[in-house]
Amino acid sequence: MKAKKRYLLVLFSCAFLILCYFGGYRVWKSGKSRINRLTHPKDRLHYLDILESYREKDLDYSPRLNTKGRSVSEDSVTCDMDTCFDFSRCVGDFKVFVYPIQDRISPVYQNILNVIQESRFYTDDPGQACLFILSLDTLDRDHLSPDYVKNMQIKLGQQAKYWNNGKNHLLFNLYSGTWPDYAEDLGFYVGQAMIAKASFSLSKFRPQFDISIPLFPKNHPKKGGERGTLTSNNFPVRKRYILVFKGKRYVHGIGSETRNSLYHLHNNKDIILVTTCRHGKSWKQMKDERCEADNKDFDRWDYQLLMQNSTYCLVPRGRRLGSFRFLEALQAGCIPVLLSNGWELPFGEVIDWSKATVRADERLLMQVPDIIRSLSQTHVHALRQQSQILWENYFSSVEKIVMTTLEIIKDRINVYNSRSHFVWNSHPGALVTFPQFSDISRNFPFHWRHLSLSHNFTAVIYATMPVISSSSPLFRVIRNVAKSSFVSRVLILWNGETAPPTVSNFPHFPVPVNIIQPSQKTISSRFFPHPLIQTDAILNLDEDAVLTTEEVEFAFKVWQSYPDRIVGYPARSHYWDDSKGSWGYTSKWTNQYSIILTGAAFYHSQEAEL
Repeated sequence: MKAKKRYLLVLFSCAFLILCYFGGYRVWKSGKSRINRLTHPKDRLHYLDILESYREKDLDYSPRLNTKGRSVSEDSVTCDMDTCFDFSRCVGDFKVFVYPIQDRISPVYQNILNVIQESRFYTDDPGQACLFILSLDTLDRDHLSPDYVKNMQIKLGQQAKYWNNGKNHLLFNLYSGTWPDYAEDLGFYVGQAMIAKASFSLSKFRPQFDISIPLFPKNHPKKGGERGTLTSNNFPVRKRYILVFKGKRYVHGIGSETRNSLYHLHNNKDIILVTTCRHGKSWKQMKDERCEADNKDFDRWDYQLLMQNSTYCLVPRGRRLGSFRFLEALQAGCIPVLLSNGWELPFGEVIDWSKATVRADERLLMQVPDIIRSLSQTHVHALRQQSQILWENYFSSVEKIVMTTLEIIKDRINVYNSRSHFVWNSHPGALVTFPQFSDISRNFPFHWRHLSLSHNFTAVIYATMPVISSSSPLFRVIRNVAKSSFVSRVLILWNGETAPPTVSNFPHFPVPVNIIQPSQKTISSRFFPHPLIQTDAILNLDEDAVLTTEEVEFAFKVWQSYPDRIVGYPARSHYWDDSKGSWGYTSKWTNQYSIILTGAAFYHSQEAEL
């Protein structure tokens, strides 16, 4: 019996050894062949891509990082410009139709509609329209808000005659959803309509179709807007505080985690992050053990002073992904440090926010101080300057936000004439730059003349006052200009009510003097071309201009270096006048100029022909 057991044990042992030998050999061959396959560069890259895709799955906090996981709202459909937009309606000029207003709308939405109706894109003919804007107020879709429009789906069918499942329609929205989850659905079926929305999440955003806009307050200026504060508060690069924030803290619910953790970074020295839970009707019932101390600390600090004296401003998410703090920081020239994972930044399709903001991960809050302290002064200065460029170009008023939205859509439609990434992210920006803009000299109409500019100029003097004596302002300016060694001819553009004087009664001048009368007595006639103008340079003067010969020649020499620009003496600065509701300009000392008046200025004769 014992011999039999020993025999079975030996048999099983031999079988196990044989199995291990042949199984191990096959595993070794398989592994060897796999290693051999991986020695090919393409295969190595393939496996690296797989590993990279695993690595990226947990780091989806920056724009465009991971678009595969996007979901679509229940009130919309998956769309892009090719599938949900009718380009045949946009063959001619880009025109926008606004539906007639039938119901009460909020003042903010009224401003948006007014801006569109006052723009060059507006048409009152729906047959010419490429894009349609609802008169139904879709800005606030929080059903607890007094501006919430009820029965939107029914009203849409009654008032939106050209709805067509939302195709070629654009909806504006600042707030969506409500407590407790603040869902991004608008509460009605938007179909194929484009959505220009604040606090857009990457998961709901449809790239190259929807547009993310900033969250702006109700009192945001309709036009113009205040300039950024950087022009007068540029230095030092490193300020008293390195990072500041002052705002609400949510004790519980969505958006509470990030703001509830800010006290860990607050050191009451160079990092000032103060919050309050003193908001809402039931805050006393909901307060936690830190509320009382937080409220006292909150009241000690003035947020405007904090921003003006800080290098960085923290912009954490609130209940929604967007925050008013974003635009406040931009205007103040306080570099925004964004703590809002999954937020599609405003106008991210065209704006490079890495040049104006610092983006951090909500889950790595404690790393924020090290990140911002590691940036060089040169980098900090560049970020701050870019924040001012973006604020003034696209965000300082409702008009700029709306027009930026429309210009992005316009560029999508006409791709070949769209503005470059450089134009969008540089001053003066895309809103005032035609798609035909070029920074290449040979594309300018007067470039070839620039290669061989004439060495003389023609003076055109706009005159209306009767000539009484040889000491009159007209004769004085002619004498000073005629003494220049560069003047070729003096033309007197007579636009007065009386008959023009005769040249024979003029004193003798060393250059030809001619009097011409325009066919149209308008001030713009001074810019019309004339056969007697044979030079590249034109000096346009008012008859009462007070310039010496030396000043005339100096301006001409400067113009020769910049013949594609207007070079002159009288300068102004433009601004938006809220009291008049229009643009104005001033000669007051503002430390900056944006306008050269043509009362004493050189320009290229080619510009008079355009």
